[in-house]
Amino acid sequence: MKTRKIVSLCLLTLLISGLIVLVIYCNKILPIVNGYSAKMMCSEVFIGGRSPADVSQQDLRSFPLSLSTCQVNYKDSSVTASVWGLYSRKAFFVSGRGATLVSELSENDIRRQAFSLPLRPLTDRHDIAWPLGDKVADTIPPNVDTAKIREAVDFLFAEQNTKRLKKTRAVLVVYKGQIIAERYAPGFTSSSRLLGWSMAKSVTSAVIGLLVKKGLVNPDTCVAINEWNNEKDTRHAITVKNLLQQCSGLSFEESYSKSADATIMLYQKADMGAYAAHLPLATTPGTKFSYTSGNANILSDLIRKVVGIHDYHALPYRELFYKLGMYNTVWETDASGTYVGSSYIYASARDWARFGLLYLNKGYFNDEQILPASWIAQSVTPAAAQNFDRYGYLFWLNTGKKKGAANRAYPHAPDDMYYANGFQGQNVFIIPSKDLVIVRMGLTVAGGYRADQSLNMILQAIH
Repeated sequence: MKTRKIVSLCLLTLLISGLIVLVIYCNKILPIVNGYSAKMMCSEVFIGGRSPADVSQQDLRSFPLSLSTCQVNYKDSSVTASVWGLYSRKAFFVSGRGATLVSELSENDIRRQAFSLPLRPLTDRHDIAWPLGDKVADTIPPNVDTAKIREAVDFLFAEQNTKRLKKTRAVLVVYKGQIIAERYAPGFTSSSRLLGWSMAKSVTSAVIGLLVKKGLVNPDTCVAINEWNNEKDTRHAITVKNLLQQCSGLSFEESYSKSADATIMLYQKADMGAYAAHLPLATTPGTKFSYTSGNANILSDLIRKVVGIHDYHALPYRELFYKLGMYNTVWETDASGTYVGSSYIYASARDWARFGLLYLNKGYFNDEQILPASWIAQSVTPAAAQNFDRYGYLFWLNTGKKKGAANRAYPHAPDDMYYANGFQGQNVFIIPSKDLVIVRMGLTVAGGYRADQSLNMILQAIH
């Protein structure tokens, strides 16, 4: 009898302990799961123009996202997500601003924020030649093997491994400024807005370049935000360049499989840059490469401070997107009204290619030097970090200081290739020596999409 009581007591203790652990886990994870689901569904439906069923079946089908149930409200352009009716989170869409996840601030406070964008030109872009417009030449250069380029594009869409699906959504190849290959998965078109995830970091770098050109920002100066202004604060030494090169030294955990700095910042904080800026130092600024989304959002906060709130939202559209013909681009904000410099830009594949062309042409576009050529050169110069140097100003580099195939991220691509890189296989590859820009968008969850082999096939198609 005594033994039974002991066993029962042990089982009860285990049950209670298990329930406590479960509650703690749910309190940490489910607000993030529902935040991600609400934000993703809202953006994909109201920016991407997709059906809720398709988003659920494609983008939100993996565990634990599959636990979340999304309710789409077309009357107020919002999405509410919950797990078994618990830990509800809401995101809402506003034209121009995109989808914003309600975090820390009330929905009414967020909706009342001033948000003004320049008017988009109303010209019919179908009659304007690429790249400013969408009229694509019906011929391609004679040194392009059309059969091979078609084979390369087909390879990017073909599923060779059912356990590691590529789920390619868009491929665009631009050679000598001309589109030589373009293909979309069913349900997507040349005007579909596609999430670039961390490719937003490279756009944030470009906006910093605009401010450098205006003399408003110096990459070598310390970042004068928040408590960093205090010279006694160890973070006072962090420079703009440190943030651009992912060498800030901040103790930021870039993990998306649990409750970590990245997921807390993106799905629970109103001012994402401020959250990242409040973290302590882990290493001396400028000495160690440590890739974080926090660095890009601190830069976004800096841009807002330098430009001022009255012109902040209009600046990237007026001086970058619209000058490049990027009219199918939406940069989303956090709940504080600051652009999410790390993660949230939706753009068509053609718009992503236009952005790549700006860098390919050393900042020159449509008879205007939009970014200084010197800024482009600095952007693709390897960082001086001790542990990793295949990184520039929020762009990845195929090689660092050491050249050659053995030192390349993609062995079959040239040394001078650099690229914007985003979660699930979003890429804008820029290859100056080959006059190439290659855009690939998709939903590759695991295993990659054989990018190196794909790049090699494209390169082999051009003689």
